[in-house]
Amino acid sequence: MFDLKITNATIVDGSGQSAFQGAVGVKDGLIAEVGDNLGPATREFDARGQLLTPGFVDIHTHYDGQVCWDKHLTPSCWHGVTTTVMGNCGVGFAPVRAGDETRLIELMESVEDIPGSALDEGIPWGWESYAEYLDAIDTPYVMDVGSQVPHVAVRRYVMGDRCYDDSTDADIASMASLTREALKAGAMGFSTSRFYGHLDKDGKHVPGTHAAAKEMLALGNAFKGLDHGTIEIITDYLEDDAELDWIEAIIRNTGRPVTVLTVPKPELKIWALADRLRQDGLEFRPQVGARPASILMSLEGTINPLAIFPSYKAIHHLPLGERIAHLRDPEFREKIRTEQPVHHRNADARRFTSSYEQMYPLDEALSYEPAASDSIMGVAEQRGEHHLDVLMDTLAEQRQILFFFSGYDGDLSPFFDAIARDDSVFGLSDGGAHCGVLCDASAPTYLLSYVARDRAEKLPVELIVNRMTRNTASLYGLNDRGLIAPGYLADMNIIDFEALSLLAPEMVYDLPSEGKRLIQKARGYTATIKRGEFTFENGEATGAMPGRLLRGGADCS
Repeated sequence: MFDLKITNATIVDGSGQSAFQGAVGVKDGLIAEVGDNLGPATREFDARGQLLTPGFVDIHTHYDGQVCWDKHLTPSCWHGVTTTVMGNCGVGFAPVRAGDETRLIELMESVEDIPGSALDEGIPWGWESYAEYLDAIDTPYVMDVGSQVPHVAVRRYVMGDRCYDDSTDADIASMASLTREALKAGAMGFSTSRFYGHLDKDGKHVPGTHAAAKEMLALGNAFKGLDHGTIEIITDYLEDDAELDWIEAIIRNTGRPVTVLTVPKPELKIWALADRLRQDGLEFRPQVGARPASILMSLEGTINPLAIFPSYKAIHHLPLGERIAHLRDPEFREKIRTEQPVHHRNADARRFTSSYEQMYPLDEALSYEPAASDSIMGVAEQRGEHHLDVLMDTLAEQRQILFFFSGYDGDLSPFFDAIARDDSVFGLSDGGAHCGVLCDASAPTYLLSYVARDRAEKLPVELIVNRMTRNTASLYGLNDRGLIAPGYLADMNIIDFEALSLLAPEMVYDLPSEGKRLIQKARGYTATIKRGEFTFENGEATGAMPGRLLRGGADCS
């Protein structure tokens, strides 16, 4: 007698192999049998005409604070995610010395655009060590949650206000010791940032950005002899031989996997290094996202392209409805068209708010792959209107405006080609972060509905599912999930593939202290199942909380 039997499903099992028709029997939270004509079950679910996939494993999120108040981990739970890994990009909340909590909040707010007031109100604190942090968040969840120890917090703990400076040998030894303690306590990995865009509230690069190779090698050696742990590195120096040398040395010295965030350029040196290491049985996994680095601009967002105009600045404090009314007022529109904007000093911010040929109102399909004619300037030229009128109309309609951080040539094929590469790993959803400018936690739904179904040049649904399940799970040693096969966790999604779609992003004020964030929901998830329990049915939470904190060593290998 099974606890659950799902029948007549089109099974995309996570292996990358062709889909097949069949049934799945579940017992005690595990997949017990896959086949036809299975025995009876306490509950039977007819999935005729629908896909059955493993639950999605999202390895790049920032729920480090949100786990304290939101056990559903929205919005990831709305997009079929049943396992998530947080503590990315080097930022997090442990270890921490008493009195330094605000410093870590400020760093998270600056790097990940999570409202500091929400973190301040929502995090109960009370811990010092990383082990104590894990104990504090070891509660039931709707999904499984794993965490990584962040370089920024470790550096701050050891060096205090010197954390922006070069480290001494004693500092390095202390940081390596703390990292190993965290790994033994259950950290699933370690993360660090060497990215120019990660700045603190004073505009300084976050601690660890310029850490010397000897510091990185010592931190890497903290993994030596352990049978778990993955290292995530964000770096601007992937074409720098010296940078790649110490990354390779860590991998060879420890045998542990390393993932680095990258853009999809096949000529980059990292791909050759990944191939060479794979031939030696070692893992170096460039991490790629579903979309280019981008932001969404709106009247309520962190970045508003009208904010450079004095007339808008004079009304920016008004309620949203009143601001929209001004945008539709002919006299106000004339002021905006004719006055001199006050541009940002920051070059990126200036580009975001004044490059109208690169601003794209999100289309109804939410494809994130617009044509040049879809831009604010392109629409204005087609209509014979002033581009600022088009901008004000778009914002008044509360449509998000897409801006690609590093430019866009009209084709996302390189991103999807990179996802299909053998050595790559899919990530960068940033779930829980960048609350005022994007919502890429919806990436699983985007990949399935657009890339595997609606796009002219598709990727096979079997490949997409593999990249979001078995492939991501294996990087972190989560070898008990990501596959629909006997003995694996019964983490699954039942999906009405033809009906699967994204809803438009919307701004909500549901964080602690009424903090704001962009969310994005989906249609088409008939059910999400965690350890054999239905956690969502037709988009609604059932109240079941079968997820838990994952601990490296016990849960990873």
